[in-house]
Amino acid sequence: MIPESFIQELLARIDIVDVIERYLPLKKAGANYVACCPFHSEKTPSFSVSPSKQFYHCFGCGAHGSAISFIMEYSGLGFVETVEDLAGQIGLQVPQQRPDERRQKAAEASPLTELMARAAKYYKEQLKASQKAIDYLKGRGLTGDIAARFGLGYAPDGWQSLAAVFPDYSDKALVECGLVIEGEAGKRYDRFRDRIMFPILDSRGNVIGFGGRVIGQGEPKYLNSPETPLFEKGRELYGLLQARSAIRDEDCVIVVEGYMDVVALAQHGVGNAVATLGTATTPTHVHKLLRQADRVIFCFDGDNAGRKAAARALDASLEHVADNKTIAFLFLPAEDDPDSFVRAHGADAFRKLARQAMPLTDFLMQELKAGKDLASAEGRSQLVHAAKPHLGRLQAPLLRLQLVKLLAQSSGFSQAEIESLCGLPAVVRKAAPVRSPRGTPSPIARKLLRVVVQQPVLAARLSVDLIPEGHAETDALNALIAAVAEGGLAGEGFGMVLEHFRGTPHESLISEILGELVDEEFDEESIEAVFADTVERLRQAGIRNEIEALNAKNKSVGLAAEEVRRLQQLLVQKQLVKPATSA
Repeated sequence: MIPESFIQELLARIDIVDVIERYLPLKKAGANYVACCPFHSEKTPSFSVSPSKQFYHCFGCGAHGSAISFIMEYSGLGFVETVEDLAGQIGLQVPQQRPDERRQKAAEASPLTELMARAAKYYKEQLKASQKAIDYLKGRGLTGDIAARFGLGYAPDGWQSLAAVFPDYSDKALVECGLVIEGEAGKRYDRFRDRIMFPILDSRGNVIGFGGRVIGQGEPKYLNSPETPLFEKGRELYGLLQARSAIRDEDCVIVVEGYMDVVALAQHGVGNAVATLGTATTPTHVHKLLRQADRVIFCFDGDNAGRKAAARALDASLEHVADNKTIAFLFLPAEDDPDSFVRAHGADAFRKLARQAMPLTDFLMQELKAGKDLASAEGRSQLVHAAKPHLGRLQAPLLRLQLVKLLAQSSGFSQAEIESLCGLPAVVRKAAPVRSPRGTPSPIARKLLRVVVQQPVLAARLSVDLIPEGHAETDALNALIAAVAEGGLAGEGFGMVLEHFRGTPHESLISEILGELVDEEFDEESIEAVFADTVERLRQAGIRNEIEALNAKNKSVGLAAEEVRRLQQLLVQKQLVKPATSA
């Protein structure tokens, strides 16, 4: 777990404008910067970035947050990955349980990244110089624009061609990053020879590996970089960086099996495709995919190998699918792969097939039923027996309930019997848990909260006794008071406030209020005036409420002597207080 103190230090040392400008062209507009929102389609800029508040807000779709929020939303990275990315840009080391290992890995990766970038540049130069490679790409229907977009290159047909760009061909780092193979007796040679080269990029755009497609009939047809300190096949997806914009527009990501499929689909206008890299789909892949879009479509060839690959993707998906997400499976005609299909039939035909993709539950039922005689009692029992481990791993309660219903229809068992036989928790039959209600809104507390989130240091001047209970706004105020008392939120900016409350019950309310304030400007004097006025209103409200409570008790059961004195004190205070200024 990353300490909050580190998050606050990180946000204090980065500028949200610099961070977002890496991804969007920002234009100065008064005190803020604007751009067309990357999270929805628009022609008139409604996306505003405030350097003073260190916060962004879109007045079109409502997206808003800190620099961390932006990277997570734009790149689809997790919180830890995003913090590591931002920290690395300014030379901060993210605290970890084993910092020595992380420092060692970072030290290993840095020079390798430089080598991979130089190799990618060399391969691109060689593509321009090779008519054979250019003719091959043209024969596959690929244009120069699409080759440039994906950074395609060509590895010449020589044993040590890379020596031209790496004079020290004996450098062990060339082997470590997978560019060079060291054979018997220490003889070295290029891993990739006479191949079209497909750079594999990480979320930052760094080259971390390559895929190579042989020109002609050589074997293997496709060759990938080995596992290195930079590259883990089970974590990476080819083409994700180039596909992100289209994925956001479609709210759908299509997963294919090869990088040529990704490039061919993009050439024909299907830009939301990515590919696994010479390995079966892993749970890490699925987790990353579901961060990108609400709908994931796995596309496979219609042959036996394609169905086996789909079954592995299904298995990897079970623990990550959610009730508000869709995972589906598309099987192409046996004679086609995505590349050949889109070239023969076009993008519209491919999209039509994608819309007809088989939902996860249907494919799972199809796999479970395969080879079983459901006309017999034995076959129906085998069906439920085969489903048991899958049901146990499926974490989406509503989807699991639907699957139980399908099994009941096919097996003759009741839903209750299947749940009992498969050892399912009873939660699948309960109503979905309800979020804790905010309770009756407190306008005066909300007004105070709007002031304090702008200058958290003001919370140090608030007393918990002043804040009434039972409102979401007052609960959030008490949390702010506690945070400041413990030395937190010492810096400035909305981003710090938002990140402090990330993952807490107050996150939604705080985020909502920050979004309301992003385009408002207040000077310290006006903030102080509103703060003082609002605190006085709360104090008066507290006096009135306590008087009402004591009067009610007096009418019902009477008051003790101490309570009578307290009531008298409150009545005097009520007469002495000056009316608060109007809001």
